[in-house]
Amino acid sequence: MSEPTMLELRFNSDPKKLRMVRERVQEIAEEFGCSKKLISDLVIAINEACMNIMQHAYKGEKSGEILLEMQKEDGDVQVVLTDFAAPIDPDGIRPRDIEDVKPGGLGTYFIQEIMDDCTYGHLENMAGNYLKMRKKIN
Repeated sequence: MSEPTMLELRFNSDPKKLRMVRERVQEIAEEFGCSKKLISDLVIAINEACMNIMQHAYKGEKSGEILLEMQKEDGDVQVVLTDFAAPIDPDGIRPRDIEDVKPGGLGTYFIQEIMDDCTYGHLENMAGNYLKMRKKIN
């Protein structure tokens, strides 16, 4: 049985909002009983995913809305990030080679390394995009 959503946070696609997002993710992950390492990993993955939404889905437009939902379910942390931007091609979301040394572009790599499962998709009627992520707590 699923536990109730522990965090539901709506915020604008402004990078200045990310500090507040990281703080709330840390607080909720602590309540879930996550280890310090897992908390740090979750903060990194969610921060990177939010930055990708801001940069790629909203193309730097700060007025776009992002919805973050985070819950504990059956020993896992479940995270869903939703945006309401134009649909993106999930097949085009690929991490670049870690050996390709240059600034930026490693968010997807870190997310896939940290999380146990990631699923990208579109909202109904192509009204936005979602990223579902899962990480085992123990």
